[in-house]
Amino acid sequence: MADDQQGPDDVARQTTGDPIHGIPTGQRVTTDTTEERLTSPTPGHTDESESGVEDKTLHQRFGDLSPDELSQLSILDYGTPLDQGTIYVDLDDLARGPFKALGGQSAGLGNRFVAKRDTDYELWNKLVGQHTEAEVERPAGVE
Repeated sequence: MADDQQGPDDVARQTTGDPIHGIPTGQRVTTDTTEERLTSPTPGHTDESESGVEDKTLHQRFGDLSPDELSQLSILDYGTPLDQGTIYVDLDDLARGPFKALGGQSAGLGNRFVAKRDTDYELWNKLVGQHTEAEVERPAGVE
């Protein structure tokens, strides 16, 4: 094929810019750029958590949840930083309810934190209730 002719596979390499998808106008979109964007990690704690089905304590505590539902719970590993503004619940302290994390917080030894964004909405509602509002988590003594 001549240099001035394009085949259908050349379209992605010849497109310029896409500000909606984060590619500045004037920048050539290449196959490499497209593949990199498709394989980049998504927000969430998938690499910093373990499935709830692995935790035998949860089987006893949440007997009404099926093994499939427990496997959908991503429990944060010890030391994992909480993302500011993200809503979490501690499966060890459901009475506390869901909360919005502040910067600098992390999962402690006595926590089984689950992020709302990493949890199916029906399962989340089953855990915390359908109309439960998240509170901002504040250090003790701060109003």
